[in-house]
Amino acid sequence: MTTFHILVIVAILLYFLIKKRYRYWTDRKVPQAQPELFFGNVRNVRRTVHLAERFRQLYDELKGKHPFGGIYMFFKPIVLITDLELLKCVFVKDFQYFHDRGNYYNEKDDPISAHLFNLEGQKWRNLRNKISPTFTSGKMKMMYPTIVAAGEQLREFMEESVRDKVEFELKDLLTRFTTDVIGMCAFGIECNSMRNPEAEFRLMGRKIFQRPTTTLRNLVVNTSPRLARAIGIRVIERDVSDFFMKVVRETINYRVENNVERHDFMNILIGMRSDNETKSEDDKLTFNEIAAQAFLFFLAGFDTSSALLAFTLYELAMNQELQEKARSSIEEVLQRHDGQLTYEAIMEMHYMEKVMKETLRKYPPIAVHFRVAAKDYLVPGTDTVISAGTSVMVPVYGIHHDPQYFPDPERYDPERFSAEEEAKRHPYAWTPFGEGPRICVGLRFGLMQARVGLVLLLRSFRFGASEKTVYPMQLDPKSVILTLDGGMWLKVEKLK
Repeated sequence: MTTFHILVIVAILLYFLIKKRYRYWTDRKVPQAQPELFFGNVRNVRRTVHLAERFRQLYDELKGKHPFGGIYMFFKPIVLITDLELLKCVFVKDFQYFHDRGNYYNEKDDPISAHLFNLEGQKWRNLRNKISPTFTSGKMKMMYPTIVAAGEQLREFMEESVRDKVEFELKDLLTRFTTDVIGMCAFGIECNSMRNPEAEFRLMGRKIFQRPTTTLRNLVVNTSPRLARAIGIRVIERDVSDFFMKVVRETINYRVENNVERHDFMNILIGMRSDNETKSEDDKLTFNEIAAQAFLFFLAGFDTSSALLAFTLYELAMNQELQEKARSSIEEVLQRHDGQLTYEAIMEMHYMEKVMKETLRKYPPIAVHFRVAAKDYLVPGTDTVISAGTSVMVPVYGIHHDPQYFPDPERYDPERFSAEEEAKRHPYAWTPFGEGPRICVGLRFGLMQARVGLVLLLRSFRFGASEKTVYPMQLDPKSVILTLDGGMWLKVEKLK
């Protein structure tokens, strides 16, 4: 038998093994989407359509046949939840089965990837207990003046800029604003990326989401994370990791040596710092843990919040009546606070809260949430078992665009989030931040910086469509976070 014949036999065997693997859900009497050889249900989607749209298509295809549908990422079977009662069980009711996200991280070779979002089991629980007090109302109020200061810089920059032009690409500008906020609140550093787009913090932030992905790397990380760790696959580029580790170390050393205290996130983390560099203690954080959480704060805050700002301004530019209503609601609240944008005033702006909630419905920054079954789980009301180790996907974007929960889902309508409308709807139909014990720990901070930015901009400027405005909107298929393809171009006028 020649080498060619052996290769042909091996190829045929592999083909039938893969075909058998792709019967995983069918054999368990679970409806499944038709997978493509090798890639499963996610082949090349980033080049043609955003992942959010692809998973929305799968959700629409599989909904109504079973509490979940079966899909595949490469050869890996994935649960795609299509029933909100099962979603409630996964997030809250049966959380003990689904306490981990199953995200890849590499604590040894890439320590800043071992942050709260990625960690699992007891490590996650211990760190969550240490970090949660950081985001109380009192701590938010403490950081509030820093956010307003950054917002005023944004407003002043816009006022100078509108003298020379009327069309703006706002996504990059708003990302520079949130970069400055996070730089100040997480690291105590004046980034100045508003006036210097090439500032190092801005460049590093851009680089995080521009890392080229390869099919082979994704295959190894998704199908064999232990092997990925063994061969040292990193989540974060080395120069980005080294930059953040260096900044955190220099910040800690400077503050400790000079007895500097500031009203920011870093100051809170330093207050929990352990003298032991590597070994975690009760209520204390090692240097690596501090660096990882500061990095997460930056990672989670700057791009998601700027996307929320940009999409909100886009929708208000397309809906001038809603923009005027938002502006009037802001002035109405500020009149009760002597025109001052205090913390209490910003928290009273309930219409702006509805506006942001509707933006997060239509454009959730994270299009899917993941959990992984820690042990075999019998799906309530069925005889189907989700086996231990199986990944569970929540198609947030799909659910948020389901007309069963949000009629005419492409229409932008903040009144969907009036108390009356929310009471009619399933409580788990809107989950941009997740829900339950693993809900996003910094969601209040992210919403606060977005609200401050929106209030300051809407008080000073009117936003409208320009010749460069993309309509209807197209999502960038190469972006992890939901963002516009071709930029966010709007016409900006200074209000008298």
